[in-house]
Amino acid sequence: MPVEITWWGHATCTVEDSGVRLLTDPLFARRLAHLRRRRGAPPPPEAAGADVVLVSHLHADHLHLPSLARLAPGTRLLVPRGAPRAVPGLARVAAARGLPVTEVVPGDEVDVRAGVRVRAVSARHDGRRLPFGPRIAPALGYVVQGSARTYFAGDTGLFEAMAAEVGPVDVALLPVGGWGPYLGPGHLDPVGAARALAALAPAAAVPVHYGTYWPIGLDAVRPHEFHSPGEEFARRARQLAPKVTVRVPGHGERVRLP
Repeated sequence: MPVEITWWGHATCTVEDSGVRLLTDPLFARRLAHLRRRRGAPPPPEAAGADVVLVSHLHADHLHLPSLARLAPGTRLLVPRGAPRAVPGLARVAAARGLPVTEVVPGDEVDVRAGVRVRAVSARHDGRRLPFGPRIAPALGYVVQGSARTYFAGDTGLFEAMAAEVGPVDVALLPVGGWGPYLGPGHLDPVGAARALAALAPAAAVPVHYGTYWPIGLDAVRPHEFHSPGEEFARRARQLAPKVTVRVPGHGERVRLP
């Protein structure tokens, strides 16, 4: 059975595998602090429907409390170990909405339903709650192991052990940009993401974490960093990983892979 991926924008995706819906880093807001959503309508209410939510790290555009508050009671949250202590609001939202929380570190495996398991893997990223949060919770990626093996990288830079730690995968959801005109350390641009793709060698890949949010007032500053990363990743992937099928969905588009 193929896996189905719906990209809602930024790092938010629904992964459907073997009848299980997994939602990554839900962010449903039109505006977040100095960022506004510039492309794609906010996800519809059904986007919040999930059996499991995978939270990669504590930045507010990945661990977004108002978006978590839209989840149905009983939705399970997988979060980096230490997240409830670092972000007290997480525990409050989880308690108010009846969301069971499981804290994980790289190497942990969690059975979410018969036939579907999630494994936490490392990411190279400053995953603390900014601007002053403690460094007590690691940034993570996740591998969903069902009828297919789907790697959600979260936010990460390229690191030497990535392919070895992630292991064989069928689908890779890779960040290829950001929400501003410049990327700092711990991020992948289209070239870095294509190099990661060449090392991972999945059957298929989808670029994420680009082309959705942008700082207010900076529309004219390096606009290519907003518009082009998805297609640029696909172009670079054809050069560096020609055997991998790359799909570049629009906001809210569902694709079936591999």
